[in-house]
Amino acid sequence: MEKLTNRSIQVNRSPMTISERAYLPSILKGLTITVGHIFKKKATVSYPEEKRPFSPVFRGLHILNRDEEGRERCTACGLCALACPAEAITMEAAERKPGEEHMYREEKYAAKYEINMLRCIFCGYCEEACPKDAVYLSETVMPANYTRKSFIYKKEDLLIPNPNNKG
Repeated sequence: MEKLTNRSIQVNRSPMTISERAYLPSILKGLTITVGHIFKKKATVSYPEEKRPFSPVFRGLHILNRDEEGRERCTACGLCALACPAEAITMEAAERKPGEEHMYREEKYAAKYEINMLRCIFCGYCEEACPKDAVYLSETVMPANYTRKSFIYKKEDLLIPNPNNKG
């Protein structure tokens, strides 16, 4: 075992001058910084009236896309859930009933698709992993909610409305 030694370092302190004892240079330096900040551009934004500019690569809320004919693109392959580093996406695959395949492109679909937005880190890996371009991150800012449950978005919340549905 090593033996601990008690070493002390002696600091040479020179006596303070009269101006240093009065803290006058420190006060003037603080006032200079304060006055400098008064004339700078404000960092705050008056939100409802004024919108903050976002980066062109901003990633917002998730959206489940549809194809040209209004059908769901998601085939429940699960690649988006596997690519998600935060494990925010959960899905359950199901097969379509016989005779229902002609209405849809694929025979598999996502019976349950949920994204926990409290876990999501908006990295975009789910968007990149999707082979059918079914998932993408929009430019919509996530709204504020008051309960944890309201941050879990289900498939119905994420799907783009069907343009072929009239009524």
